[in-house]
Amino acid sequence: MHSLRLTTLTGILLSLLIALSPVRAQVPETANPESIQIGLSTDRVSITADFSGADLTIFGALDNSDPLIARHGRYDVIVVLEGPPRPVVVRKKTRFLGMWINTQSVTFVNVPVSYSVATTRALQDITHPDNYRQMALGANNITVVPAVRDDDPATIREFAVALRDRKKASDLFSERIGGVHFLSQSLFRATLHLAPNVPVGTHRARAFLFKNGVFIKESSAQLAILKSGFEQRIFRAAQEHSFLYGLGAVALAFVTGWIGRLVFRRD
Repeated sequence: MHSLRLTTLTGILLSLLIALSPVRAQVPETANPESIQIGLSTDRVSITADFSGADLTIFGALDNSDPLIARHGRYDVIVVLEGPPRPVVVRKKTRFLGMWINTQSVTFVNVPVSYSVATTRALQDITHPDNYRQMALGANNITVVPAVRDDDPATIREFAVALRDRKKASDLFSERIGGVHFLSQSLFRATLHLAPNVPVGTHRARAFLFKNGVFIKESSAQLAILKSGFEQRIFRAAQEHSFLYGLGAVALAFVTGWIGRLVFRRD
């Protein structure tokens, strides 16, 4: 009887081990999901007086990608180059007595000075618009926070739309559909546009990986945009020696006015 019970118990344990073995075999697969890595063609861009804009190339790779999913084009990548955040004042002009004057303004804090987007295909074909709003992904979904939150919500929305429209008109907010190309099943290249008036500072490149419309992973890298040549020396002097720079500017204005008076005076 004891031998029979031992044999039965041994059989149950073996059955459990056999039943659990496929689950254990799947652990490494779920423990290593897809991930994304990016690298910039350069981590520093120098701007001179004749800078007319440029294209920035970003290379990336997918790790642990599924060849079958990649073959059917179900991986999508969105790459964003986001400028440093700064406060922005948006003003509204109203015609008064034949003149256009500023009658209302709203200040927004931590607004990216620039925002460029490149995608594998149209945004509506990658994932649901609600996902973009939740992730604050895309120029129309950037969270812009007013400095004074007691203003009328309708007014804030109006000025937020005007802010985005102004950024797009100046080419600081741009979107390039199809700007991301897969070179193989796991390697891709993205091209982003740098506007001629792109501000200096530390910009952040971010890549978002989607699979079948579901967000998987994000990767980021930094890009430094600096002035070079004479402009850089003037900019550095203004930052490091602001008092002397102010005195020099006043002296230069005084000398310029005095010379202009001598040249254009009437005897």
